[in-house]
Amino acid sequence: MLEEDNKFDKKSLRLITKKNPDWDGLVKDCVGFANANGGKIIIGYEDDKDEPPVGQKIDKALTHKLQKMINGRTVNVGILLPTLCSAINGGEYIELVIQPSIQTIASTSDGRYYIRISDSTKPVLPDEMSRLAADKNAFVWELQTTKRIPANRCDETGKAEFLDGIRNSDRVSKFIKDKTDAELLEHYFLVKEGYLSNLGILWVGTRNDRAGLLYAPSIQFIKYDAAGNKINKLLWDDYSLNPYEMVEAVWKQIPDWKESFELPDGIHRKNIPRYEEIVIRELVSNALVHRNYTMRGDIFINLYPDHLEIHSPGLLPLGVTPSNILTQSIRRNEHLARIFYDLKLMEREGTGYDKIYSALLSNGKKIPRVEEYEDRVKVSVWSQVVDADSIKVMEKVNADFTLKQMELIIVGLISQHQSLLAVELSKILNIHDYQRLSEMLVSLLDQKIIIGKGKTKSKEYSLNPELIKKLNLRGKTTLKTIEKHRLRELVRQDLENYPNSSIGEIQERIGNEIPQRKIRPILNRLLGEKIIGKTGVLKHTKYFLKKI
Repeated sequence: MLEEDNKFDKKSLRLITKKNPDWDGLVKDCVGFANANGGKIIIGYEDDKDEPPVGQKIDKALTHKLQKMINGRTVNVGILLPTLCSAINGGEYIELVIQPSIQTIASTSDGRYYIRISDSTKPVLPDEMSRLAADKNAFVWELQTTKRIPANRCDETGKAEFLDGIRNSDRVSKFIKDKTDAELLEHYFLVKEGYLSNLGILWVGTRNDRAGLLYAPSIQFIKYDAAGNKINKLLWDDYSLNPYEMVEAVWKQIPDWKESFELPDGIHRKNIPRYEEIVIRELVSNALVHRNYTMRGDIFINLYPDHLEIHSPGLLPLGVTPSNILTQSIRRNEHLARIFYDLKLMEREGTGYDKIYSALLSNGKKIPRVEEYEDRVKVSVWSQVVDADSIKVMEKVNADFTLKQMELIIVGLISQHQSLLAVELSKILNIHDYQRLSEMLVSLLDQKIIIGKGKTKSKEYSLNPELIKKLNLRGKTTLKTIEKHRLRELVRQDLENYPNSSIGEIQERIGNEIPQRKIRPILNRLLGEKIIGKTGVLKHTKYFLKKI
């Protein structure tokens, strides 16, 4: 099915052919795409269809009217000439391609600003305008040659390592590998018109030239003890390292990353790293690639006894939030990201957070927490294993089934929580389209890895008990998935023994693993049936069993 996302939208032909065409709605989406990464709109498809109506015909004059209306109602929005296309079924539709506004901010002609986020277009609020402007400047920063440093004045060792890395990468096509050294440097925008670009200085420049960049990156590592005292500090702030070398230095020069602990595994012991290599490399790479290079600030790596924090200067790219960072991808420094991807230092599609989630969940750990402050972004990762059994689940499922990365993440989340409602899972994954969420779960349900009970948002997903038994895992006996009729009787008996109890007191006695969201509907139903009564309001509410 054609799914709408941050680069694609489909609209009914009625949008522009009805008596009062919704030009404002179409223009809003064009501005949103332009301020993001560009995109495509196809006009002539209904929302729930993968093709236009059979035999649908469109007057070619409508394409010219479409372009005229968009150009007249927008500022800094570049569109290719709308194209009249035919689908396999003979139905016609209009394809509209919107170019990204790289150096300018797009708006409607009456001064409204929008940006495309996931599958919807959101208004840009006044306090977000500076971030949007900064992101445009950050993109241009890579290509600027204001230092006017000749291309032959580079660090020859760094240049040779870069070229060798590109030519040995399986992510780079043979066509690109066959270019000359000079052509490769220009292809990756390290050299522009005979001079090193800012990106070129950052990657293959000399130490002195790199130091001359206004906001060259630097990293501080600080280790704290349980009392909050600094007990170790390492600095990479002398501009002698390019981004690749900084990632390598952080991983190889901090001994704490090599620490691990043992977990019992039958008659054997299993070593679990306190911090996974892929997690550290991805987080440091993200901090370097997605930081704002138009503002000053060091990257801080703060290590505490039980967790790690990475602080990156600047805010997240506009459109990316702590809640949607797993599913939303907006690359602030496109060309730097491409080099990191081609050298296999990080994932270019997305931000690599799916790999981070998968690595942590596979070792029974909590998912990372992302927080945004006024001038920085903080990512926290914990070292402790919170659910040892889920490690076995992930190992077995990963070995016996072929799963996509997101499916593996979903299995890990459900395994750690024992069960999750659709609404809870959608919140964690930031997927608020329940139809899309259901489609993502189809394969897991078909392969009987998970089971589901209920409908829509209240549908509850848990690991298939038969799978746990089949894989010879001990599993857990938990009341979290207790059936409604059993829970009802449990609540009734509790109130018979302990009248005048709050919902929290009931939960504590019958089982803290049973969430209050399950207990509350039972209480409301018993109240409706006049089996129980209550006194007080809100948090002071007490329940009691009525005498028959």
